[in-house]
Amino acid sequence: MTVTSNPVTIPLPRPSDEVMKPSRLAAIQPSRLSGTRAFMNKMIRERWDISNVLFDVDENSEGTVVYSIKAPSQEFSFIGFSRPPSRTARTGRIIGQAWDMMGALIEGAATEAEIETARSEIPKLYTGRATANTLIWCRSNRSMRVFDQTLEALAEGRQPSVADLSRVCYLMRNTGLDGNGTFGTRSFPSLGASHALGGVLQAQLLTAYLMREFSCDLVEHLAAKKSDRAVQLDPKLRRYIGVGNGSALGLIFFVQKHPRLINALLAAREEAIAAARRLKLDASDARVTELIDLVRQAIVFRAQDKMVYETFASSAEIAADLEKVAAALQEFHRAGTICGHRAAYPLDILVSEFEADLIPEALETILSLLIELVPEEADRLLEAVRGPDEFNISPTETVESLIALIHSEYKWALDTDMTGADAYKYVWYKSETAEEPRRGDREEVPDALDLGLDVCGGIQSLHADLSNADGALRVSRFLMQHPEHRYMVARIQSLRGQAYHTPRANINAEAFVPIDLVRLMNVGIHGIDKTRDFLSRNLRGVLYHGAPTPDDLRAGYAGTWYYPAEPVL
Repeated sequence: MTVTSNPVTIPLPRPSDEVMKPSRLAAIQPSRLSGTRAFMNKMIRERWDISNVLFDVDENSEGTVVYSIKAPSQEFSFIGFSRPPSRTARTGRIIGQAWDMMGALIEGAATEAEIETARSEIPKLYTGRATANTLIWCRSNRSMRVFDQTLEALAEGRQPSVADLSRVCYLMRNTGLDGNGTFGTRSFPSLGASHALGGVLQAQLLTAYLMREFSCDLVEHLAAKKSDRAVQLDPKLRRYIGVGNGSALGLIFFVQKHPRLINALLAAREEAIAAARRLKLDASDARVTELIDLVRQAIVFRAQDKMVYETFASSAEIAADLEKVAAALQEFHRAGTICGHRAAYPLDILVSEFEADLIPEALETILSLLIELVPEEADRLLEAVRGPDEFNISPTETVESLIALIHSEYKWALDTDMTGADAYKYVWYKSETAEEPRRGDREEVPDALDLGLDVCGGIQSLHADLSNADGALRVSRFLMQHPEHRYMVARIQSLRGQAYHTPRANINAEAFVPIDLVRLMNVGIHGIDKTRDFLSRNLRGVLYHGAPTPDDLRAGYAGTWYYPAEPVL
């Protein structure tokens, strides 16, 4: 082997033109900065105390449950109402009329009045009203086959089949987490940074975790009601079981409406990756062994994955690519070289050597695992994430300056062909009957109000009018003449200098693949595993797959819970 040295260049965050391609965004994998992993790290670090204080459910699954959640500085309660599953009325859609569980996350201890108010109001859904201290209303349904198989096994005194569980990896699936003012719930901005759930998505994430715990408690409770021989789930299985999650096109609207939050989260991830690539490691550094172990864990996880992916790379392909990276890391651990190279920044060389050859999901898996080598830096970056939604006009900026800003930061939008026949093929609208986001052929729904943000068309139209105006004209004067551009001007000015806020795509075009941005939200930002895709627009996956149980949290959990292997009982 010929050993060469690479010139020293300090690794920097990846350019936005690379990161913000929808196909690349879709490949981003869960990391320490993703919602479920970050929140679970917080609960582990602070040793949250979660306990069941009421489980009044009969053998038909009808009843009420209450959980107490004690963070270091605050207490919360989860109130759940269990129902017998309906084979006909239950649905995962927001127009459903029956769910297997409905519940509420509230601040403070649950009083009888709180429980009764939730009992009467939550089933009304859109006509119901939450109490002032309610953070989340939620709904979930069983995975009927797996839940029933697990119930039968426990009632017979045995553990359920790992092979059966691993086909979906959950007993119940989240079908709705509503908050931030919806139904009268408390708005998230009002919580403040010092609130125990004041971080991004934390109220929803806690509720999803409690859904997981409720599903396991329920199946054990029903098994005990059914048989004196019943046993509880093995702790290894309780950790392996997550909570299912289904998502669709509405998440694309989220990406467009919260560009500052998207930018903050992606920028934090890219900064953390760059920090890891800047580590000066030698072959004996313990972090090298740690990374090898993490890659091996990811390989096993992928090799055991039984999900079928329609649009994205299979787990078998990802596992095969990760094996190549593992071999390169073993070389470094053994000889101090990466693919024959010695370098000041070996992890940067590792990424550079493989980024053109690995399938995107495999590359993004490695980048996510690198973040685990800089935990303090990653956590500091995440703590600083803020995403206010308000946009403001800078009225004194000149037309000439605004044109320069557009050329500097939106060349991709100016270069997008918006004149072709397919540029506006689709329209985004909300179903009148189901109130669900839809994407339809414009010719089939000609009267639909387009709810999607036409970034490319809007910027091109704005640029054309700016180009016909006096360069010295103030933006305030320009907008008096062209008020139709007010929102786009405010957006461009407010996002100045931020690199990762807007996907590089025309979402109305035929070439746009909706599932790409849905997967960004589900996988990269929420941290959902095993996201199976349907019709390039819907995803189903698993939250808290492998996560510690409340007993683990109280005991002071230490370990790596993500990328769980199938339990060996």
